[in-house]
Amino acid sequence: MARKKSNTAELPEVSVSDDGEVRHLHLGTPWIQGSMRIAAPFDLELEYIQRMMAWLLFMEPEAVRQGHAMQLGLGAGAITKFCHKKLRMCATAIELNPQVLAVCRAWFKLPPDGPKLRVVLADAAQEIKNPMWQGTVDALCVDLYDHEAAAPVLDSAAFYADCRALLSENGCMTVNLFGRASSFARSVEQIAAAFGEDALWAFKPTREGNTVVLAQRTPSRFKRGEQAARCADIQERWGIPTAKWVRGFKPLAF
Repeated sequence: MARKKSNTAELPEVSVSDDGEVRHLHLGTPWIQGSMRIAAPFDLELEYIQRMMAWLLFMEPEAVRQGHAMQLGLGAGAITKFCHKKLRMCATAIELNPQVLAVCRAWFKLPPDGPKLRVVLADAAQEIKNPMWQGTVDALCVDLYDHEAAAPVLDSAAFYADCRALLSENGCMTVNLFGRASSFARSVEQIAAAFGEDALWAFKPTREGNTVVLAQRTPSRFKRGEQAARCADIQERWGIPTAKWVRGFKPLAF
């Protein structure tokens, strides 16, 4: 089943398809830009989206509810919904395409804006320069792709430096690196230029080819056994399957 919404001259057509129990969002191509399990609309369906939550490893659980999460590129709204509904955080999303927002509200259970939820329709590259956001974000999730999903739309050292400026002292950024025209090594080089080589962590790629990289505003390392304990706690508290994170999430070696 597919439902289509009208598009503007500049932005791709937004469509929705249902594949059994899972609903997908597309931007004018078969590429999946986000997914939702219809019976569990506030859970994280895709593995790489679950990994985008790795910043939870570096935040004390009791402090999560007081934190601010920001998503660049709304997709199907999974991260924003999870942070708002499950983590009870203040959640902000920045999205360029108003039709993506309309479809998320109509078909993906994205709640309306309120005191702890805001979707800003803007160009992320420009909006993150707004001084009102700088130093306020504890968890920044960057997932910016066009309708071709060939490579990240924003992937420069200057962009990542602007991202770093958004973060609180102990804040983290996670980035989805994916696409046939993307270069993991080049992207990591740009992130390292902004954050420093000792601030970067990464997962191994998913089966679909998504590699999630995490960058810390203030670099740190786990004590012996701490990573496993934190993974277990995240799974117990919030239902994110973190067993693979214990061995599969490591500091990047340069």
